[in-house]
Order: sequence, then C-alpha cells, then structure tokens
Amino acid sequence: MPVSFLSNDQRENYGRYAGPPSPHDLARYFHLDDIDQALIAQKRGAHNRLGFAVQLGTVRYLGTFLENPLDVPQPVLWTLAKQLGIEAPDKASAYSAGEQRWQHATEIRASYGYVEFTEPLIAFRLTRWLYALCWTGTDRPSVLFERATTWLVTHKVLLPGCTTLERYVARLRSRVEDRLWRSLGSGVSLDQQTRLEGLLISSGGSRNSLLDRLRTGPVVASSRSMSLALMRLQAVRELGIRLPAATRIPATRVAALARFAGAAKASAILRRLATLVAFVHCLEASAQDDALEVLEVILRELFGDAVKADKKSRLRSLKDLDEAAATLASACQLLLDDTVPDAELRQQLFARISPDALALALAGVNKLIRPTDNVYYQELDAKYKTVRRFLPALAEHIHFGANAAGEPFIAAFAWLRANMTVKRPDNDAPREIITKPWQRHVLREGDAIDFHAYTFCVLSELHIALRRRDVFVAPSWRYADPRAGLLDSAEWESTRPIICRTLGLSALPGATLTALADELDRTYRAVAARLPDNPAVRFDKVGDKQELVLSPLDRMDEPGSLIALRAKVMGMLPRVDLPELILEIAARTRFTDAFTHISERTARASDLHVSICAVLMAEACNTGPEPLIRGDVPALKRDRMSWVDQNYLRDDTITAANTMLVSAQSRSVLTSVWGGGEVASADGMRFVVPVRSVHSGPNPKYFGGWRGVTWYNLISNQFSGLNDITVPGTLRDSLVLLAVVLEQQTDLQPTQIMTDTGAYSDVVFGLFRLLGFRFSPRLADVGGTRFWRIDPKADYGLLNSVSAHNISLQKIEPHWDDMLRLAGSLKLGRVPAGGIMRTLQVGERPTRLAQAIAEFGRIDKTLHTLTYIDDEAKRRSTLTQLNRGEGRHSVARAVFHGKRGELRQHYREGQEDQLGALGLVLNMIVLWNTSYMEAALNQLRADGFEVRDEDAARQSPLLHEHINLLGRYSFSVPDAVAKGELRPLRNPASDE
Repeated sequence: MPVSFLSNDQRENYGRYAGPPSPHDLARYFHLDDIDQALIAQKRGAHNRLGFAVQLGTVRYLGTFLENPLDVPQPVLWTLAKQLGIEAPDKASAYSAGEQRWQHATEIRASYGYVEFTEPLIAFRLTRWLYALCWTGTDRPSVLFERATTWLVTHKVLLPGCTTLERYVARLRSRVEDRLWRSLGSGVSLDQQTRLEGLLISSGGSRNSLLDRLRTGPVVASSRSMSLALMRLQAVRELGIRLPAATRIPATRVAALARFAGAAKASAILRRLATLVAFVHCLEASAQDDALEVLEVILRELFGDAVKADKKSRLRSLKDLDEAAATLASACQLLLDDTVPDAELRQQLFARISPDALALALAGVNKLIRPTDNVYYQELDAKYKTVRRFLPALAEHIHFGANAAGEPFIAAFAWLRANMTVKRPDNDAPREIITKPWQRHVLREGDAIDFHAYTFCVLSELHIALRRRDVFVAPSWRYADPRAGLLDSAEWESTRPIICRTLGLSALPGATLTALADELDRTYRAVAARLPDNPAVRFDKVGDKQELVLSPLDRMDEPGSLIALRAKVMGMLPRVDLPELILEIAARTRFTDAFTHISERTARASDLHVSICAVLMAEACNTGPEPLIRGDVPALKRDRMSWVDQNYLRDDTITAANTMLVSAQSRSVLTSVWGGGEVASADGMRFVVPVRSVHSGPNPKYFGGWRGVTWYNLISNQFSGLNDITVPGTLRDSLVLLAVVLEQQTDLQPTQIMTDTGAYSDVVFGLFRLLGFRFSPRLADVGGTRFWRIDPKADYGLLNSVSAHNISLQKIEPHWDDMLRLAGSLKLGRVPAGGIMRTLQVGERPTRLAQAIAEFGRIDKTLHTLTYIDDEAKRRSTLTQLNRGEGRHSVARAVFHGKRGELRQHYREGQEDQLGALGLVLNMIVLWNTSYMEAALNQLRADGFEVRDEDAARQSPLLHEHINLLGRYSFSVPDAVAKGELRPLRNPASDE
C-alpha cells in the first residue's frame, strides 16, 4: 500500500489552523482558568503574557507548537487578550522573534504534562487503540490518520511530523490487513483451496468463470429460476467454507472483501485465497436471500393468479348461476305465498317446477357459489406441477427457523419433507396449520389428508409467515430473524437507564403513562373549548352518527413582493450545464473524496474526481456513459468510467458523499430561513422496471402492465435528501418509514416526521413516540379517524360524539419493559427496522407486544389528530413540507430523463446504486441553487431592492429550468469556479 495517502489540503492543515476556531472550540481550548492565569501572571510584559497564553491555547487545540507562535487567527488573539486585560494584542509581534517563546514551550510541556510521540508507553497505547479500531472497521487511511491525530491531542501527546504519522498509520493498517488475510486463509484445506482457485478458471469454452456464475443472481420468478437459485445455493455450500471461529473476524471486514470479489473481474482479485473465503462466506447468505426472494414472488403470483382465475371462472358461470337462482327464487316465492295451503304446497310447486329441474337448479347453485373465506383451491391445484418442480429442492436446501407464531409451519413443512417422495403418506400430518377455510379441502372422509391440498395449505402459511418474518433463515441479510439482535437480559439491565434517559421515558410505566394521560386530557379540553371559534371544523350527521368534517386549506396568497422577488432571483441565476454544476459542487465540498476503491486500498488516478462526477451523472440521468465518453480525455474514456463505476460507486460511498452535501447545505444562511433540519418528510417515487427483475413488483395504478419499484425518500425542511430506500412494487409505506428515518447518517437529526396518509398506522405512532420522534402525517379524511380517550367519563363537549373509543393502559403496562427494550435495540441499530415492522404490523393475530405498542400509539395519534384539526399553522406546515417532497420528485423526473425515465437495472444493488446517484445529483442541484439564490438575495439587498424575510422563506431551490440536462456534455469549469468561487450572476434585464 502506498505510504502517501493524504491529500494536499490534509498535509497543509496538519498541525495548523485551517480557519478561525468555532465559538465552542474557543470556549473549550482557549479559556484561561485560575491556574493558567496564575502561571501567566508570572511573565513580565504584556507581549510575553499573551505569547505564553497563545502557545498554551495552540498546543491544547492543535497538539503542537507553531514555528511562529502568533501566526493564529484573530479571534484567538482577541479572546486571550480580553481574558488577560490586554487592549492591543496586535502589538505583541515582538514575541515571535524572542528567545522567551522556546522557554515558554518547555515550561508548558513540564507544567501541563505534554509528552513526545516517541515515548514507548504512548506508542504502545496508541497502537493498541488504533489497531482495534482498524481491525473492527474499514476506515480509510486518511480517516485513521485523523483519528490518531485526535487521540494524540486528547492525550497531550505532541504531534510528530506529518510524514512520520502517515507512515505509522500505513504500517499499522498493513499489519491489520496481513492478519485479516492470514486469519481468513487459516483452516482452509488443500482440497478447499483447489476448489476456491477453481472459481476463477473459465472452462468449457465459456468466457465466464464459476465465480462469475455464482455471483449472478436470478432475474425472473419461475419454477425453473427457483430450481437454479437453489442449485446455486447448494454449489456455494458444497465449497464447505466456514470462517474460523477462533479468529473472531469482524463482519464489516468480511463484507468489504466479499463486496470486492462480488464486483471485480476474476483476474483482478488480489490475495485470492482470503478474498474468496470472505466472498463464499457472504455468498451463502446472498444466495439464500435470492432464492427466498424468488420464492416470495412465486407464491405471491401463485395465490394472486388463483384469485384472478376464480374471478374469470365466476364471470363465465354467471349466466348458469342466474338461471339456477331464478328457478330457486320462483320456488321460494311459492313457499312464502300465504294463500297456498300447506297440504297443496308440494303439488303446486312441482306443477310449476318439475322435481328434476328443481334438483338441477339446486345442484347448480351449490356448485357455483363460493364460501366467504374461499382459498381458491381448485385454481391452485391446477398449478401443482409447477410447485412440484421446486418443492423437493426447497425442502432439502432451505432450513427455516421460526418464532412461536411460526412453529406450526415448521412442523408441517418437516412432515412435507419426510413424505414428499412417499406414495402413500402417513395420516399423521400436523393439524394445527389447517385453518378453517382449508379444512374442507385438506380433510377427507375418515379424517384422511389430501396431500395436494395440504401442500398448498402449508405454502399459504409460508407466504404469510415470510412476510411477517415469523419464519427466517440463517445465514441471511434480508430474511434473518429480526429479533436476533435484541438486547439480551444482562446487557439490557445495564443499558436500560441510559436508554430511558436518552428517550425521556421512565423505567416503570406509571410516570410516563400518567404524563401522557394528563397531556391527552388537557389537549382534549383545550381543543374542545376552541371548537366553536374554529371555522375549519364542523359536525355532520351521517346516519345515526355525528362525523367531524375538516375543511381543506385555502391556497396561500402570493403577494406582489414575493412574485417580484421570485422573478428577480430566477432571472439572476446563471445558466449552467449539469456537468459543470456537479464539478462546481465537487470543488466546493470535495464530496468526491468520499468515493474510495472497493478494495479499501488507496487506488487513485489523475482527475479521478472528473470520472466520478461523470459516472454519477450517467447514472442519475439514466443515459448510461455513452453521451459522456471522450476518447481524447483520459478521465472520460470508456474503460476509465467502467472502472470507476465498478469500483467506486456503491452504497457506503454514496452515503458518505451525501453526508458531506447535506452538511454543506445546512451551513447556508438562506437554509436556516427555510428550517433548522428538525423536520423531515418521507414519500415514495415510482419507477417502471421494464426488464426482468425479481426486485420489482406489479401495480397497475403506477406501472400499468409492467412491474416497478418505489424509491422511498426522506427530505429535510432544508430541501436536502437525507436517506432513501428502494423497495419492490408499492410496499406499504408504514413498513419502510421507520427504516428510512433510523438509518439516515447525516448530521441533521430530524425529530418531527411528516408523511402522507399512506404511512398511517397505530404501531408507527407508538414506535415513533417511544423513539423520541413526533409522527405527523397529513390526515386526508379526518372524519374516518378514530379519536381515543383514556377516561371514559370525561366530558369533552362537542368531541364526545367522536371520541367513543377507549384506550386500555392495562394492555401497555405488562409489556412496558419489552417496549423499552425494543426501542433501545432499534435506537442502537441492533435490530433491522424493516424486519421489526413486518413482525409488528401483521393485521390479524398480532402479538401481545404489537397490541401494546399500538395501544400506546393511539395516545399519540389522538394527540396529533386533535392538534391537527385545532391548528391551521400545523396543517399548513405539513402540507408545505410534503409539497417540498413532491417538488424534489419533479426535479428527479426531469433529471432521470434517459430511457423514457424507466429503471432498467436487473438486480437490487444496481437499482439502489443508480437511485442513490440520482439522490446525490438532486442534492447537488439543491446546494448549487441555494448558493446562487443566497448570492442573488445579497446582491438585491446591496442594490436597494426590498427583500422581505417572509418572501425569502418562500423561495425554493427545487428549480431546473436554467440547468441544461440534455445533450452531449463537457466536463470542464472556469478556473475561478474550480477554486471555489461563484459564477457571476446574470443581469435580470438581459437574456445573456
């Protein structure tokens, strides 16, 4: 690994002031306490006292002494001078040339305990700490360098030379990598090593190696595809690779190596044995997940097609059903005729309808009617051969685990596995799985079992249990037990006080529930008291019930000053090509530094930032690299862009780059007018996927006859996108919402989350309140919303008629500790939010814990509903934030213009990476627009144009009319812009 891994900026800023310290740092490092003041008072002359104080503050802040002690930012000088009562700190320049500064530095070392980096104990402690940090993570060398610097400053160790520390980090990281490779290679037999090496060899005239074939997942859902997916899983397991348990290799390390092997060409894989061991270890989980994903799609289509086939059959038989029903209706009419004597009833009935016709009509009705809980078995049984093709392999290669709710399926599936090849299966099949709708099909006369019907009964339960994660597999990334990471009893006992303090909840339920009950009661009474004066609320009588009606918001007026300001600002924004915009943001934020090579090495190339920007644009615009390729520009050659796309563009680098963009956006003065980042909204954007892909789903409303995915976004009130998740089809928003909030990694930490009505559920309200968030969905139909109360006897005036539902605190109290434990595990990232939501939101048969969380959520939901109808400002702010999300999606549609705006990635990872690149480019557009809008507003103020604060707050950076998104592109920017300066604003009176 090359020793020189620091950038020029990092070298220049090492042990130097990169700029004025923040007010927080001035207070922390440059405050002089009584001991400091007493030591400084012994110095003769104001310049010596100030120089000593500056050197003391500098070594505390930087960890080193400067060659010129007074070469510090002015705020440092003035802060120290003020504390020392020195009125003219600028006159102390003589101190820099005097000999006293050397004596003062020695005195500071002795008095404050500063030591050299070469001290043996210091080197040992730093090595042990940094080695553990490097072993458990995959931080880049530059990040480790910064962490080592922070450690040295914190432990009062004078910084060594930049090159010395750089070499130290490089040697340490090389030791860790050597240990990793040795650990992964240990325990691999010669036979296994031969098989692993064979993965890289192409055979049979094929251009692809076995490695290429193993890492290629399924793209269609069919019985053949399922069989191939299971064969792939079997091939991985036959390699027999298991990580040595004694080495305790961190999962992040293994995943990083596996990710490299999963993307690189076979010929490019270095340290083959270790990399292949990591790849095969992780591939078992991926292959098992792929097989289960295909299975989910097959089962969904199997049962969905059965419903459709039944509907078609019903339509074809309606004429026969009508005729038979008419015959029976005529007979019933005669039966109900009071004028016909009972003695003559049968005679007159058979005179009108013959017995044969009546029997035929009755048989026809019995044949054509469907039970209300129909399971469509006849239609399913026609597909038994399809299921039979993959079911034996599924039973052999997939080993399910289950929670208590999934145990009946495990027993039934084990019986199927044992009897699948038996001509006459035993009649001892587990009966607990046979629900009432299936009994009429599964149980024959004499209590015998219909094997076909029992098979579909088991598959139906598997379909439900997989969705709920009542059954799971290991190893797995997406179908693992979502409860496996919950804090165990011992760890929970020690963590509980910290979690309770962090979330503001009491360890025992009484205090928190009492406070919430009081809050709910006060809110009810306050809202009821203001209802007569609230013109937006009225009560209509629907049947025998009173229903609350909330009038929609009127459109906000746009004053002339706002219209004029918007036109002025828009007219001043420079016209720019999208490539130039991306390069400009890269120069200003250096977000391209977050893109590191997939092997975690320091592989760099000249003008790499240009290649990264081009690849991001190709992905975001959905054009592919073709319009950007330039044979005369090394950074834009086809092979360079392919190399960058394969090795640099992935989830973790996109996330790191996005964090830098969000941070830059939040530092803008104009952004603070829009919001402080404490509010965010979540919404989904739909993309048609016209290619074969398992990770897509049908929905005629959004995708027509195609399949598609939903790109679920979290956007702050500063217009920046914080996180996104890609899900197949149109998965319920409530299943994704918690994950997109908890898994975002930016500096902004929103506490109020706004959504449309789609993410609405009692469990979501409960979990969000437990985790310290306020869930604030837009309520499209308040009349259909339930208002819950705790005190059934309380008088809430006009609200009494709509608050008839009671909350039972007794359902919450017994499960309070489990609720806290779950919230703590989610907060610490120990359990996946998506998996937990699947287990809690199950509709029928919810667990007791899910019922308790839902009951708790009804308190917060009612509080939100009451304040929503009472406060027009809250309703308007919710609508404004949701409109920001819609505006971002509009810009996304304009950017993602290639290939008719359709997403044509076959695999989940490709979809996530491409839409992640789209999210990055959207944040770049927002940041660029914000910077120039702020400059335009400043220019207008300087020119005497009246800029009202309320008008500035209603500006939006979600604009793209001045940005060229189409055509062939040139990746170059003016030198001044490349150095971080802004472009000149346009003259609104000119089109130039």
